[in-house]
Amino acid sequence: PPSSPRGGPRRGSILSTIAVATMTILFLLETKAFFSTQLKTNLALDSNEDSQIRVNFNITMMDLKCEFATIDVVSVLGTQQNVTQHVQKYPIDQSGVRRTYQQRNRLQHDVQLFDATIEETIEELHADGEDAVSLDETTFEIALEENEYVFVDFFANWCSHCRDLAPTWETLAEVMWQAAENRVEAHSEVHKYSDEDYDEAMKVELPVLIAKVDCVDHHDFCMNQEIRAYPTLKFFVDGEEKGVYQGHRTVVEFTHFIAEMEKEHKGHKHHDLKAGEIKEIATDRLIQTKEHEDYARALSATRHQHQPSWNEEEHPGCQLSGFLLVDRAPGNFHIQAQSRGHDLAAHMTNVSHVINHLSFGKPFSNYFIKKGLKNTPAGFLETTRPFDGNVYVTHKEHEAHHHYLKVITTEFDPESGTKKQYDTKKGFYKPLEKNRAYQILQSSQLSLYRADIVPEAKFTYDLSPIAVSYERTSRAWYDYFTSLMAIIGGTFTVVGMLESGIHTISSKKRR
Repeated sequence: PPSSPRGGPRRGSILSTIAVATMTILFLLETKAFFSTQLKTNLALDSNEDSQIRVNFNITMMDLKCEFATIDVVSVLGTQQNVTQHVQKYPIDQSGVRRTYQQRNRLQHDVQLFDATIEETIEELHADGEDAVSLDETTFEIALEENEYVFVDFFANWCSHCRDLAPTWETLAEVMWQAAENRVEAHSEVHKYSDEDYDEAMKVELPVLIAKVDCVDHHDFCMNQEIRAYPTLKFFVDGEEKGVYQGHRTVVEFTHFIAEMEKEHKGHKHHDLKAGEIKEIATDRLIQTKEHEDYARALSATRHQHQPSWNEEEHPGCQLSGFLLVDRAPGNFHIQAQSRGHDLAAHMTNVSHVINHLSFGKPFSNYFIKKGLKNTPAGFLETTRPFDGNVYVTHKEHEAHHHYLKVITTEFDPESGTKKQYDTKKGFYKPLEKNRAYQILQSSQLSLYRADIVPEAKFTYDLSPIAVSYERTSRAWYDYFTSLMAIIGGTFTVVGMLESGIHTISSKKRR
């Protein structure tokens, strides 16, 4: 009989080693899979039987006093006005977290950039001398000291918008000097002026000093003035800056702005308001034709009322925090200005706000946030409070941000190791209840109001009829043992097939 091949024992040893290694690896992987769990997501109709849901909030109103800030709740089941239960109000002074706005009255492309009724070029206007006074850093300080009102154009000689504005600015300066001359001439019958006295009287009667600063020649000075765009038109009262002009750049509109600034400074009933005279002079000089009149009327119709300069002490805020119990039905709650003893001006109501926190349901403790959210997917906590830290600022009158919330009931298993509670009345331990939270899908938009409606920060919510649940699942023990048996049997079967195939091939080669 033929001798057995020499490679037989070696081949069997190699195949046995492969079989043992394969079974060991598969056994370890199967054991690891058996002891690990997977997070499973289920969708079902919301079976929550609670009649109300809790809304937790902490919202800072940037420019709304606590005495006027109220919360109303509205749903399809009823309305609650001026809710005070479980709500705390903390006044926030001007040093609190707040973003302000000043005279941001229109989009840039809506502004008339120069006065189209002025037909003279800047060279023709300069033929009899420059009326807009050129300043540098030294003369600027002198001008602020010697003049009650100073209107300054910070420009760059390479700027096309500045070149377009130059004739308008020079004409405005001529209007100011003409107004001063008219007032001096009115007094000349009583006072006999020498040439020197006449010049001094002109300076005294000048309504506003119209000046300009070339920021190319005086770059450092303009940097100190925080000039970041050209032209920048700043108005100064008694040496203090009172705002940057953002309206139409026409002579008539400039005079309206100056009149509002003078009324703000001196009061509407002051006996010596000069701005009214300059408005008449500007109108008589520039409104010459029917086209000019229509042009001025169109600009006047879109004129934004001057907003007084921002006084920090007059703009305290209010932080509202606590919770509301609202019906489990579509509805909204809103924060607005209300007062029983006052009629509030809608255009003065600013409901800019910071949402420090907003969530639904029982609030999570710090311990629960660290330990109790293991049975939820990554990022779950953020989905329950997507508004936290968001800032919503309105830059114009009659505007407010409205927020829309889709609230989704979510249940998940308690942390492993949580002890059951003993029911003393029934005499047995209660089964563990699933934890419940509420995820929020949010969107926000800026809404416009009619001029007679007081704006409000509005939060509209709607509960989804579909609930989400998360649960940890693991494999059954019999699945585990079945898999082990399959690994052992399958490995031996495959190795046997390999051995048989190799033996057959090697036998054919020997023949």
